[in-house]
Amino acid sequence: MTTRRHFLKTLGGVTLLTIVPRNVLGNGMLAPSDELTKGIIGVGGMGRGHIPYDKTRVVAMCDVDKNHLSQAASMVKDKISLYHDFRDLILDKNVDIVHIATPPHWHGIMSVEAAKAGKDIFCEKPMTRTIGEGKRVREAIAQHGNIFRLNTWFRFKDPFYGLGTPVKPLKKLIDSGMLGWPLKVTISKHTGFDWKFYWVGKNHLEPQPIPEELDYDMWLGPAPHKPYNAHRVHQTFRGYWDYDGGGLGDMGQHYIDPVQYMLGKDDTSPVKVEVDAPQQHPDAVGTWRSISYTYADGCQIILWGGDYGEPDTPYISGPNGNVYKNFECDIPNWEKKLADYPEPAEQQTDFLGAIHNRQKFALNEMNGHRSCTIVNMGAVALQLNRTLEFDPVKEEFINDAEANRLVEQPMRAPWTI
Repeated sequence: MTTRRHFLKTLGGVTLLTIVPRNVLGNGMLAPSDELTKGIIGVGGMGRGHIPYDKTRVVAMCDVDKNHLSQAASMVKDKISLYHDFRDLILDKNVDIVHIATPPHWHGIMSVEAAKAGKDIFCEKPMTRTIGEGKRVREAIAQHGNIFRLNTWFRFKDPFYGLGTPVKPLKKLIDSGMLGWPLKVTISKHTGFDWKFYWVGKNHLEPQPIPEELDYDMWLGPAPHKPYNAHRVHQTFRGYWDYDGGGLGDMGQHYIDPVQYMLGKDDTSPVKVEVDAPQQHPDAVGTWRSISYTYADGCQIILWGGDYGEPDTPYISGPNGNVYKNFECDIPNWEKKLADYPEPAEQQTDFLGAIHNRQKFALNEMNGHRSCTIVNMGAVALQLNRTLEFDPVKEEFINDAEANRLVEQPMRAPWTI
């Protein structure tokens, strides 16, 4: 919550009245003919790409860059409300769904405030920039009963990047037990995944004049104040620890979330993370060779950066068999055997249906927080350049105060969560 007096006063007056979207009927169900409305926060790139969304209507937009806001508004035929401050959009009584498409250092605060205002939430990945912020989002959703969707979808549809197969048949094979246990999953260029190491920061940024159209102080928000440089904002912000985590932050939840689902670990986290990487700059994100995660039962997730890793490494390896790209398995007669096993349980993959029926979406604040925690565990280990032990129940690092300061990071005043 921020200290902005007007926002606190107004929010306090609407929380109880808008705990569900504005057009929810008394029985907790939306009328089938009702069209859900959406407000988008952050329309510089991803937000503009999601202006059209089936069976919803955009009624509001917000951005701290006047040019971004103007360009996005020109893409909508109907008259809509335009905001500079996200808090005004969140309090707009015409908005049912708040779509958060800002840099990740804003995701936690905006999700919590939208939850308090009774809005349903569509959040881009990574869910939050820190583990502590993810815990706050999860708590706010539990308290206010919102429907939350994290925008990565590979656990329930589409071919899984360069792996050449959807996740569902992999889940079925793992659940069958044919591969044995524990399993090791390798995510690398060789198994079909690119960590986009062009998302690196610059070590020495010269101060530049702030463009007239940009409210840079509001763009920074809870992040530490640092002099403006064009490379720090907009398309290249991912290269700086204050706002994201480079290629790991950009693609990590896309790549790792389906693994959590396949391994049946949506309610837990790894107990150890190890890194092999150059010493990271305190401001600018760098590259890494590998990041390895180990669960209490011995399962592992191995991330290889760049061209590292062996070209013939299987995507999934187990005591009894391996799975390679294009769903090739080296267990004799595996396809025939697999046909006798049940399909994975159905998931709620219709976000609007989840809102109408007040059901949790397939990738929500609970399992989404867990897969984002893996990303953020790696970011902490990279910044400290050492192996870390993690308690998945307390959701904190074990006997490491320095690492835990990166779990619950302070925010620049007046911002808190």
